Amino acid sequence: MTDSLGAKARTGVEGLDDILFGGLSRRHVFLLEGAPGSGKTTIALQFLLEGAHIGERCLYITLSETEEELRDSALSHGKEIGHQVEIFELVPPESLLDADQQQSLLYSSDLELGETTKLIFEAFERVKPHRVVIDSLSEIRLLAQSSLRYRRQILALKHFFSRSDATVLLLDDMTSDAMDKTVHSVVHGVIHLEQLAPDYGSERRRLRVLKYRGQAYRGGYHDFVIKTGGVSVFPRLRAVEHKSGFERSLLASGISAFDDLLGGGIARGSSTLLIGPAGTGKSLVALQFVEAAIRRGERAAVFVFDEELGLLFARTKEMGLDLETLRDQKLIHIEQVDAAELSPGEFAHRVRDRVASFNATTVVIDSINGYQAAMPEENALILHMHELLQYLNRQGANTFLTVAQHGLVGDMKSPVDVTYLADTVILLRYFEAEGRVRRAISVIKKRTGQHEDTIREYRIGSNGLTLGEPLSGFQGILRGVPELIGGGHSLLRKLNEDGSDS
Repeated sequence: MTDSLGAKARTGVEGLDDILFGGLSRRHVFLLEGAPGSGKTTIALQFLLEGAHIGERCLYITLSETEEELRDSALSHGKEIGHQVEIFELVPPESLLDADQQQSLLYSSDLELGETTKLIFEAFERVKPHRVVIDSLSEIRLLAQSSLRYRRQILALKHFFSRSDATVLLLDDMTSDAMDKTVHSVVHGVIHLEQLAPDYGSERRRLRVLKYRGQAYRGGYHDFVIKTGGVSVFPRLRAVEHKSGFERSLLASGISAFDDLLGGGIARGSSTLLIGPAGTGKSLVALQFVEAAIRRGERAAVFVFDEELGLLFARTKEMGLDLETLRDQKLIHIEQVDAAELSPGEFAHRVRDRVASFNATTVVIDSINGYQAAMPEENALILHMHELLQYLNRQGANTFLTVAQHGLVGDMKSPVDVTYLADTVILLRYFEAEGRVRRAISVIKKRTGQHEDTIREYRIGSNGLTLGEPLSGFQGILRGVPELIGGGHSLLRKLNEDGSDS
């Protein structure tokens, strides 16, 4: 066997072994609990199939599902239960199903519980497995009828299995008594599964390790999904565990006036927040840095929550940035994200994967509004973003986030405040001058160096962004209605159709 009996028993569930720091300790009994539909059976089958894959004998004792149902469940994930996994379908003896023979001096539950335990022991002695699943404890709890008898029965099972080399996984659907924690104190470890139903979108699933005697594990909630192929778990991101060395240098945008405003550019390994009302060009500013990264020979990843990709490709192509071709050339990964179908843990996993496997050094998340609006119940969204940004910074990646503010001019509010998380904050504004609606840009925060404290007008044309000189002749631009205070002004002149000044 490649996985020796002295090592931990890997569960075969992507991400779960990482949370358990290698898997389940051998020769111990574990509890996997959760409401019906939370994924217990799927995880249990993966646990046994992983054992069979490395040559271990495995036994699935089912008190609730039939063998045919279990085999069909495995086939739905493209897996077949082979000869090394024996399914023992435990049903009451025929005598106990006969009403004429159920009445005796003993309660019928006494007979059923004793017979059930005897059949479990016999199946175990016959197969002598390395891995065992018992599904489910709710049936045994109902037969026991009292907490004391149930605890004694679980202890008897534990002591029986402890004399063997088996690693045992007990399943509990928590239907008979969700508040009964009898098994928690007996078993070596407890994994709790939850299924949540948001007001809109698909169900969300998460798990938490409640107990693991003598072993370290990743605490807290971890999102997971059930898809074709089985369960995939997304361990909670802890940025402190991911460090890499890189040279902190200034990265230019490719627009000289913009770089002057930024004090030379954006520092490598930092995060930038682009904030302003809808239509000010936040996405375009972020894509300007994507284009600059590709010119340097690097790769980028763009995650779009709000805009349809076809429309994004069309409008950026008109400005000379062919995102679709860059994607086909594997220079950029661009992904339409449906936040109603996605948990924060899975999104963080996707971003990490693009940095690790695609070698993306520039990451754009457009926008936080779409992400936050689709999951208002996620109170820890800010903490998720904090860990994700810290992780990306430690990998030397440049992250660009966009946030759309409510309103167009004057006092505006943001639906979510992440300004304190970002290393650089770029503010975009509308203002009115000479009977036209114009745009202004300024840098209001930069942790990694100096920057201009000026406000510059900018235009969006067929050549992309054009920035003007600092607006030194006005005040009140950020309020939206500036006042001319100087003898002259430095507003951008009207642009020709090709984007050049007239």
